[in-house]
Amino acid sequence: MPDPQDLTALAEEHLNEARTAAHGRSARMIVHDGALRQSVIALAAGSALDEHGTPPAASLQALRGKVRLTSVSGDTDIVLAAGQLCAVPQERHGLLGLEDSVVLLTVVTATG
Repeated sequence: MPDPQDLTALAEEHLNEARTAAHGRSARMIVHDGALRQSVIALAAGSALDEHGTPPAASLQALRGKVRLTSVSGDTDIVLAAGQLCAVPQERHGLLGLEDSVVLLTVVTATG
């Protein structure tokens, strides 16, 4: 059985790395089990993940701070604060750190 992950410690570690990184981001996949993937992503305030495609199924949970999940159309922009969770819309999207923030991205791939 795998060891449990300390999300609080991981959030702090990656947020510290994001604050000093030139691009303002830090990420690490923490679960890779068949079709399931989970990653901790930290964004310094004002930093972003550029627009990208969507996997078959995904959710985003804000662990710290506040982020905006942006869509190409602009119709489905979602602001998440610490403790909130949402499904990732099935369209191209990006992520903007409105504050120093950490999220948990959960993805289910089609192939595993």
